[in-house]
Amino acid sequence: MIENPAGATGSAASTPKLSGSASSPLSAALPAAEMLAVAREEAESGLAEGGIPIGAALFHRDGTLLGRGHNRRVQNGDPSVHGETDAFRAAGRLRGYRDTIMVTTLSPCWYCSGLVRQFGIGQVVIGEASTFHGGHDWLAEHGVGITVLEDPRCITLMREFIAARPELWYEDIGE
Repeated sequence: MIENPAGATGSAASTPKLSGSASSPLSAALPAAEMLAVAREEAESGLAEGGIPIGAALFHRDGTLLGRGHNRRVQNGDPSVHGETDAFRAAGRLRGYRDTIMVTTLSPCWYCSGLVRQFGIGQVVIGEASTFHGGHDWLAEHGVGITVLEDPRCITLMREFIAARPELWYEDIGE
């Protein structure tokens, strides 16, 4: 199921719109917008470091922040350090991930979508999917709860970055 609490416009085929609140279907203790603020701070840090502005945070559904991170492909010279993987690594080992929520400023790429499936992360909250539509439909088809916020700040951050650094953006998405 894909939830879009903001009711943003767009292709119904790409992002079905369902009514609901901005809180996670997993009954998260924190509203999705508050969790997204942590990921957005990470994205802004990545941009300030000269990198790609994609941030993420992994929360337990009780609201505990487990890990946070941002895309560090440029900073570390390592193509595997995406925002979601950085946050996941920062969280450390857990016995299970079903009760966790991955919050990301941008729709997760296939690599990061695979991480969500591999470890059974139960919910993904996405800041925006208008500048890049990653694997979140596939995740939803496989039982992961998806909330797309279409946050204007996340959209602006990515649009401005893509306009300023198109070569870096296309490198990041493999084009």
